[in-house]
Amino acid sequence: MPNKISVGPQVALFPSPVVMVSCGRIEGPRTITTVAWTGTVCSEPPTVAVALRPSRFSFELVKQYGEFVVNLPKRDNLFALDYCGVVSGRAVDKFEKLNLTPVAGKTVSAPRIAECPVSLECRLKQEVPLGSHHLFIAEVTDVWVDDKVLGPDGKIDVVKASPLCYYRNSYWGLGDSLGRHGFSARE
Repeated sequence: MPNKISVGPQVALFPSPVVMVSCGRIEGPRTITTVAWTGTVCSEPPTVAVALRPSRFSFELVKQYGEFVVNLPKRDNLFALDYCGVVSGRAVDKFEKLNLTPVAGKTVSAPRIAECPVSLECRLKQEVPLGSHHLFIAEVTDVWVDDKVLGPDGKIDVVKASPLCYYRNSYWGLGDSLGRHGFSARE
């Protein structure tokens, strides 16, 4: 019989993608928070969700302005990613402290992070209180991708983008590609 462990946030679904959510305004107030409870929730219209604690400064800014940017960090962003998850934006301007470049969005006023290779501009559609976190569901209104992470086919090359994930208080990189969607039906 398999061992049973108690289910909690560390084992519910793993690993989780980990992103940097920027919110507020270019000139302030603004902040960046690290979020591991996030994902795509709809393809038409393109929709993502992020879970934030009500005690966070980022929570206040998303509620106030109704928009945010989901920035997908790469390995080079690991220090900033961790810092943004443990230091409050009420106490420090994380863009300044980490020498990150805030860039105006095309469709939202929240800044994107120039050093992240992919950024999704998001407009809040719904907030769902869940308990310790609220789920913010947002439509993706624009996507920015650094040319350096594109493959010859013009699509994002996962190896070049080097996205990160999170599991049990540790950050992880992705491994090898194991197959393409639909490979099992092509036999």
